[in-house]
Amino acid sequence: MPEKPTITSSELGVLWLTYQEKTMIMRMLEYFIEKADDDKAEKIMTDLYGKLDKYVEKITEVLKSEGAAIPVGYTSKDVNKDVPKLYDNGFDIMFVRLLKEISMGLHTLNINMAYREDIVGIFKDLTAITQETYNTCTQYLIDKGMIARSPYTSMPDSIEFVKDKSYLGGLNPLTKIGKKRTLNTVEVAYVYHGIETNVVGLQMITGFAQCANEQEVKKFFSKGAELSKSIIKEMSETFLEDGIQTPTAPGGHATRSTVSPFSDKLMMYCTSLFCSFAMGGNSLGTAFSQRNDLAAKMTLFTKDTFEYAHEGAKIMIKNGWMEEPPQMAERSKLEQ
Repeated sequence: MPEKPTITSSELGVLWLTYQEKTMIMRMLEYFIEKADDDKAEKIMTDLYGKLDKYVEKITEVLKSEGAAIPVGYTSKDVNKDVPKLYDNGFDIMFVRLLKEISMGLHTLNINMAYREDIVGIFKDLTAITQETYNTCTQYLIDKGMIARSPYTSMPDSIEFVKDKSYLGGLNPLTKIGKKRTLNTVEVAYVYHGIETNVVGLQMITGFAQCANEQEVKKFFSKGAELSKSIIKEMSETFLEDGIQTPTAPGGHATRSTVSPFSDKLMMYCTSLFCSFAMGGNSLGTAFSQRNDLAAKMTLFTKDTFEYAHEGAKIMIKNGWMEEPPQMAERSKLEQ
């Protein structure tokens, strides 16, 4: 049997990134499993934990076989299961569902950057696990009445083509001048999804702000909560102008606990991951929104989120929490 080719820089990068994400998720699952008060929710999370553990081991084996250093990622030092509940009433599954949305996007990108059969196989398997868990979480939340479906609409009985350039127009958010048509269903999908994910993100970061150990980190999370609120408000107003219902979360709120189950390092990384996901979602929303006021709003959301994420990166570097990805060889130094 021929030897496997050495892994490429791209494969090393995406394996490293996946190791970071999966070890973070596993630490958070350890806490949520310990605090679960619903048998079905506990089973969903326990099953996911067992599957992820297997693939973290596979990634570790690949890196070892290549002589690569194993990342630190997130360890038992980053979680404390023996503290009061930070969230209640279904937040655990809402959160896992959103994490699986992020994972779906990452795995789709990662599989396109892999060439070696065994590494492609890892991402194919992780994609299947992610899709199954996401669907299970969604059905659980629907059954419990903890998630609202996006708005219904009447079915079209004919096909139309755009006849006027005014279709692309909208109220300019800077000048407040212009005319707006009613949102189309593609635009509704992206706006609704943006509100839904920001509602869960707001609940998450509110809990983080309550329990973070460092004052600078507390302030950073509080600032993130305000950013989420402003995005939810802007997007909700877009819906209300057309008489469209906005998503609400009937449960999953932060408790009054101020004792952190997670290290500041882990919570900062988790927030960074959510920011990356939000910027990607806003970019897609901008690309597929044909009303220029929506595209302008989403571009501003992306700018604000990027600046917030950049501020977080500085805090992580300052505290020695940002693990550096594997670097390419610095040829200029080697040539000296």
